[in-house]
Amino acid sequence: MPLTLEQINAATQPEFTALLEGTYEHSPWVAEAAWAARPFASLAALKQALAQAVRDAGRERQLGLIRAHPELAGKAMAANTLTAESTNEQNKAGLTNCTPEEMALISGLNTAYLARFDFPFILPVRGPRGTGLNKQQIIATVQRRLENHPDYEFAEALRAIHRIAEIRLDDKFGHSPTLGNQVWDWAEQLAAHSDPGYAERGELTVTYLTDAHRAAAAQLAAWMREDCGFDEVNIDAVGNVVGVYHGTDRAAPRLLTGSHYDTVRNGGKYDGRLGILVPMACVRELHRAGRRLPYGFEVVGFAEEEGQRYKAVFLGSGALTGDFDMNWLTQKDADGITMDEAIRHAGRSPADIAALKRDPAKYQGFVEVHIEQGPVLNELDLPLGIVTSINGSVRYVGEVIGMASHAGTTPMDRRRDAAAAVAELVLFMEKRGGSEPNLVATVGMLEVPSGSINVIPGRCKFSLDIRATTNEARDACERDVLAELRSICERRGVHYKVEETMRASAAPSAAIWQDRWERAVQAQGLPLYRMPSGAGHDAMKLHELMPQAMLFVRGENAGISHNPLESTTNHDMELSVRAFQHLLDQLASEPR
Repeated sequence: MPLTLEQINAATQPEFTALLEGTYEHSPWVAEAAWAARPFASLAALKQALAQAVRDAGRERQLGLIRAHPELAGKAMAANTLTAESTNEQNKAGLTNCTPEEMALISGLNTAYLARFDFPFILPVRGPRGTGLNKQQIIATVQRRLENHPDYEFAEALRAIHRIAEIRLDDKFGHSPTLGNQVWDWAEQLAAHSDPGYAERGELTVTYLTDAHRAAAAQLAAWMREDCGFDEVNIDAVGNVVGVYHGTDRAAPRLLTGSHYDTVRNGGKYDGRLGILVPMACVRELHRAGRRLPYGFEVVGFAEEEGQRYKAVFLGSGALTGDFDMNWLTQKDADGITMDEAIRHAGRSPADIAALKRDPAKYQGFVEVHIEQGPVLNELDLPLGIVTSINGSVRYVGEVIGMASHAGTTPMDRRRDAAAAVAELVLFMEKRGGSEPNLVATVGMLEVPSGSINVIPGRCKFSLDIRATTNEARDACERDVLAELRSICERRGVHYKVEETMRASAAPSAAIWQDRWERAVQAQGLPLYRMPSGAGHDAMKLHELMPQAMLFVRGENAGISHNPLESTTNHDMELSVRAFQHLLDQLASEPR
C-alpha cells in the first residue's frame, strides 16, 4: 500500500525513518533529522524538510551521503549489490544492458570522475520527466560535468541526490505529477519546430515569424482549442496566440497571463514557453471539471520578446500596451526582409496592430510564470520563488572604428586598434557592473568584421546590456559607460558610434498580486523566497498598463538559460500549475 502523509505525520522517529528507508541511499540519518519538522502539509513539504536536513548537516556528512551512492554501471552493479532502488533506476536507463564498448567508456569516465572529485558521479538517471535518460544522454552528462569546478560539482551531486529522493518518494507514495507531465510533454512537442540551419543540428531556434515560429503558433492554438477547451482562440496581427476562457460574468474584468514562444538561437525549451503552458494546463483542468470562474481568463503566447530577428523587442506584448512603433516595420533582418514583409508573408496585416491595444479597465492584472534563468533557486533547493521586481534595462549596439594595418610592421605606439579599445570597455563594464548590488553590465557580442590573424582590427562591433533594480542605478551606470567609451576612443585616436536598441523601466511587482503568489506558494507547503528578476520579461511591458507580478520556477543545471541545457522537472512544473490554480481560486473567492 502507498504511504500517506497521515502515516508519516503520526509516526515515531524510528517508524518515520523505517518508512522512508531507501529514499536517501544508505543514509537513514536524513530522515531522522527531518522527522522533527512534522507535521507535513504536503509531499512537497516533506521533500523540503529532507533537503533542509542535508543542507544543515555540514560538509563531512554531506560527503558521506555522496559517497554512499554507487557508480553508474559500476562494480556494485556487476556484483549485484545495488539497493533495490538503484537497481530499478539503472535498469530503466539501460545501464544493466550495456555493450562491452559502452561499459568500457562508462568505466573510464567513472575512474576519471572519481580521480578528479574524490566521490562517485551521481545522476538522477530517471531524468527530469521521470521516464529515464538513455545511455547517450548519461555519457554526455558525465563528460560535461568532468569540466566543472570541484565545489560546484559537490553541490551538483547533492542536488542530484535530492532529485533521486524526490522520484523515490513518488514511488513510496504512489504519486505522479500528472499536470507537470502534461506541461513537460507540451514543451517537448513544441520544441520540434526549429528554424532551418538549427533544426538539422538538433538545436532549438524559433525567431519571429519564420516557418518554425508560425508552426509553433499553430500548435499552441490547436492545443488551446482542442485539448484545453478555450472558448476563443486566435492568432492576432502581430503573431500573438490568444486564448480566452470565459467566466460566468463576461462583463467582469479578466485576468491576463502569458509569456513568449520565440527563442534565442540554440536556446532552451522553457524560457517563455513555460508561462504559456502552465496556464493552459489550468484551463484544461477547469474545462474538464466543467467549471467556470467568476471572471474570464486570457492566456497570450507572445510572438516575440527576444529580439533575435529584428532589433526591436517586446513586439508581442508591446502591441497589447500600445507601444508597437510602426517605424519598426522598416527594420530588416539579416536576409534583407523587412518586418512589414514578414508580417504580410505570415498572412497578417500591419494595419491591424494598433487595434490590439488592451483597455486596462477590462483587466484585473497580469501574472506570469517563468523559469528563473539563474542559479538562486537551484542552489537553495527551492522549487518556486516570488518575484519582487523586474530589473530596468538598456541595450546598445555599437562600433569602434580605427585603422586596419599590418600586424608585423605597425609599431605598438602607432596603432589605432578598434578591438583593443572595445576590450578596455569590456573590462570597465565588468568593474562598473560589480560596483554595487543588483546591477549588472555585459558586453554580449564582439565582432571584428573581416578580421585576419595578421591584421590590426580596424573595426570592432559590440553590444552593451545594463540592468538594475532601479532606473536610477541603471542610468548612472549607462552614463559612466558611455563616458568611458568616449574617453577610451579619444585617448586611442579612434572613434565610435552607438545606437540604443531597447530601454525598459524597472517593474516592481504590485503588492496585492505578489501577496497572492505568496499565498499560492505557501499553500503547496513550500517556504517563501522573494527575489528580483535580472532578466526582462513581457510582464515589464504589461506593467505599463496594469498591475503585474511573477512566479519563478527553479531551473536545473545551475539554472542555465538561453542554452540547450536549460531544464526543469515535472515536479517543479506540477507545483507551478498547482500554485497558479490556487491563485485563480483566490481571485474567485474574493468579493467583487
